Amino acid sequence: MTEYFTIKRIDNSRLVRFSAPNRLRDLCRRLFFGGTLALCMLCYAWQHFECIQLRYALEQLQSQKTDATELNQQLRLEVASLSSPMRIDAIARQQLGLTVPVPGQFAPAQGSGEGVVAQVPAQSQVPRP
Repeated sequence: MTEYFTIKRIDNSRLVRFSAPNRLRDLCRRLFFGGTLALCMLCYAWQHFECIQLRYALEQLQSQKTDATELNQQLRLEVASLSSPMRIDAIARQQLGLTVPVPGQFAPAQGSGEGVVAQVPAQSQVPRP
């Protein structure tokens, strides 16, 4: 059996496919709502990740505050131990060779023990340039 194939040229260049106006409007509406939904999701994700970053920063600052508080307490204890009168007395006696003064070794300063108050001249006595 012999088969024959024929080529028939069909010209569809004059055909125009009409699109329904409702379909275009529906496409625009779906794109608008899809874009709005995507924008909302992006904003939510951005806020969520920003909140996580802020929590990490807050946790780091709290740990730094705890470390600083511990260091402050250690420094206060060190200041208290270094300014101890017994320690100062031991250093003065052993390293500097100081002794307790004997009676009559020191003389009080001359003058009265009261403070001196400055006198302000009256307005009429102040010289003017």
